[in-house]
Amino acid sequence: MALVPSYIKKLSPYTPGKSPEEARRETGLKNFIKLASNENPFGISPLALKSIQDSIDQLNRYPDASGFYLREKLAKKQNLKIENVVLGAGSEGILSTIMRTFLLERDEIISAKNSFIGFRILANASGRKTHWVPMEDHKYSLKNMAKRINEKTKIIYIANPDNPMGTYITKQEFDTFYKYVPSRVLIILDEAYYEFAQQLDDFPDSMLYRYDNVITLRTFSKAYGLAGLRIGYGFAREELIKNLMKVKVPFEPSIIAQTAGNAALDDNNFLKKTINSNNQEMHYLISELDKLAIENITSATNFLTTKWVSENEANKVADFLFNNGIIIRKLNSFGWKNYLRISVGNHNENKKLVYTLKKLYG
Repeated sequence: MALVPSYIKKLSPYTPGKSPEEARRETGLKNFIKLASNENPFGISPLALKSIQDSIDQLNRYPDASGFYLREKLAKKQNLKIENVVLGAGSEGILSTIMRTFLLERDEIISAKNSFIGFRILANASGRKTHWVPMEDHKYSLKNMAKRINEKTKIIYIANPDNPMGTYITKQEFDTFYKYVPSRVLIILDEAYYEFAQQLDDFPDSMLYRYDNVITLRTFSKAYGLAGLRIGYGFAREELIKNLMKVKVPFEPSIIAQTAGNAALDDNNFLKKTINSNNQEMHYLISELDKLAIENITSATNFLTTKWVSENEANKVADFLFNNGIIIRKLNSFGWKNYLRISVGNHNENKKLVYTLKKLYG
């Protein structure tokens, strides 16, 4: 008997975008700006930062395994019970728990091809058959995903908005799709970019549905600026959460993560500033990219994905930016070989990006 399952041997480790520290070591350049990982360019919520500083002296203790205070606050915010909330080490931590909790040996999974790479890794690592349905016009094709549902289907995963394209499915599209999904099939709606998309009139806020077979995932990594703490949360009916709590890793998230998340929820000024600035800077970037005739995909998030004539051209642009102190994200590993993803930075960062692109295309 093989020690390592064959489907694990076929996997490749996740390769994140380079950090500024790694880039400095490689190039010798002193100053880098990172526009690769969709992080908050304004840093961390001031209230969250203070809470972190205040909780440092508790690090010799294990965190509250139930995450009571943060779950309670999230529940009140959504007019739910605490029994409808689960926490995890980022949304991916909860995704992993979902896979371990609900998948039986012969169950199957459905999702979009070339969508969120984190879920692809988890699905492939589960060893279950997964139907990867091609996107249409850079969007989830819910119509074609519905056609793949069969008696073995257990989980359907939808990133809304999508990463790395930034597109989203509408209320009407989801309502039509849901009619074809049996109640025994679990739908995961990953709303990591919810705070940026909620302003759209036709965005389907999953918390308005409250369906028994839907799990909503959200995160503190993006709009709240807590990516380094790895903290996410999920909403679902009590029966689903109760079983997730049996399987989740004990004592996650950490004391600091729980404390910071709790404080961040109270920092409405920081959240408003983040969303407003993102809207302004997104408009600026689109305007400047259009002037340079650089094709970009309309986005409901805090990043823009650009399309290039070839993989070679995309690599040339990414490498040129890198050698000029700007890190963006090549999307080869996602399956989009002639695309590049650019996080929306602060205005100075975005101006530097545009200035550098003009050296190539101005």
